[in-house]
Amino acid sequence: MTDALSMRDGFCMTLEQMLSAEFSALPEIVRMHAAERPDAIAVADPETRYGWAEFNALADRIAARLQREGMGPGKAVALAGFNSAQHVAVWLGVLRTGAVAGLITYSATGEQMAAMIADTGGNHLFHDSGAAATLKGFDLGNIQRIAMDGSDAGEPLMQWMDPEGSAPKPVVIAPESGFNIIYSSGTTGVPKGIVHSHAMRWQHIQRGLPAYGPQAVTILSTPMYSNTTMASFLPTLGSGGKIVLMKKFDAHGFLELAERERATNTMLVPVQYRRIMALPDFDNFDLSSFVMKYSTSAPFAAELKADVVKRWPGGLIEIYGLTEGGGVCLLEAHKYPDKLHTVGMASPGHDMRVIDEEGNELPRGSVGEIVGRSPAMMTGYNNRPEATAAMHWHDVDGQLFYRHGDIGRFDEDGFLTLMDRAKDMIISGGFNIYPSDLEGVLAEHPGVVEAAVVAAPSEEWGETPVAFVVLRDGANAGEVLARANGRVGKTQRLNRLIVVDELPRSAIGKVLKRELRDRLT
Repeated sequence: MTDALSMRDGFCMTLEQMLSAEFSALPEIVRMHAAERPDAIAVADPETRYGWAEFNALADRIAARLQREGMGPGKAVALAGFNSAQHVAVWLGVLRTGAVAGLITYSATGEQMAAMIADTGGNHLFHDSGAAATLKGFDLGNIQRIAMDGSDAGEPLMQWMDPEGSAPKPVVIAPESGFNIIYSSGTTGVPKGIVHSHAMRWQHIQRGLPAYGPQAVTILSTPMYSNTTMASFLPTLGSGGKIVLMKKFDAHGFLELAERERATNTMLVPVQYRRIMALPDFDNFDLSSFVMKYSTSAPFAAELKADVVKRWPGGLIEIYGLTEGGGVCLLEAHKYPDKLHTVGMASPGHDMRVIDEEGNELPRGSVGEIVGRSPAMMTGYNNRPEATAAMHWHDVDGQLFYRHGDIGRFDEDGFLTLMDRAKDMIISGGFNIYPSDLEGVLAEHPGVVEAAVVAAPSEEWGETPVAFVVLRDGANAGEVLARANGRVGKTQRLNRLIVVDELPRSAIGKVLKRELRDRLT
């Protein structure tokens, strides 16, 4: 008894040391959790619940088979499918071989998905029936297909992997080793593959540890291929908490799940918060278990943040940053009620600045393009050195920063207010117009649910702002337009207002302004 207790204490200390180390590899941390808490639930979805020991064993069996088929460091494996416990096990198994997990954008077109799969250079595709249907008719070469959902999309995962008790050969994972490839969003063309290292992901795990731990229960509904999901997924897994996956987001279903699982954490995009908070019976749910909620990926209206803070127990943190890395800002909305219009301050150890169009650094308080650097920066775009170089900006000391592509301003307290994407800025008659300013004015009207402003070609002005709006029943579009234009300067006035049933969005809730611009041509 004494020996067992002594061994356990030593083991616990080892785990604590790993979590506080300068670098630790996630696959080995999972092994430690499996040994310490074998029966505690690690990952769950609507059909499956894996304890840590079972989850760890599945990853080992997957890794062993991949190694037998030549998979290892410097190579990649493609994954495409809905959120599932099996998906997570495959992803961990890939990492255990030292290979990179190529996370394919599930919501993309078949042509785009096929191009992403080819870009990974992998010989294996783990997918499900949904992804297979999207890819139907596209030539993927001789790639081996394994069905994570056990469907006829490929060889069923449970039959394909090595027998029970199998384990892969140990692999040393260096900090600079590739962890995953995440593909940038876009409605046309082939998205760029963003390569993250184990070192970068380790920074994400450590940054989130204070709000997680073995007692954490994190509900995730955004897709596995999104960096949004990873921001909460990684620290939960790394700290030994429980991940509960939704395959498809439903506002009411989310609240039922959160109450049933006694959720402590979640990551949601702003449109999901809006849909949840709008439910008439929101206040009837017991959400008292929540410790912290997070949001990222899209603009988060100040009034919505205030509503979440007021009515939903636990804290609220907005995260601003790039999938590529660079600088990150954090807004602890529950602590700074007077800063809800901002995205917070630079995270500790992160350096963020603004530059002008010529690349000159600007003083605090100036409006310019945001650049940032931190310990968490991508390795580069997969197979795209020129695109990688275009991201770079160096200060006078030669330090590398990433261009965020956003226009913003830091106030005297160090809080960042975002104005717009640089590419979304409208130049009308030589005047710069920030769509976010106009969207904010439109949002103040009680008849407006949401709005997006884009540039329309103009012979007279070069570009002119046009608004797409979702209106509440009974709202008058002409009155909304007149009121908005009455509240802005002459150079900012909207040319017209187009009423739509909903704004087009990506899978993680970003408004697809390119689609809106295309409607005007």
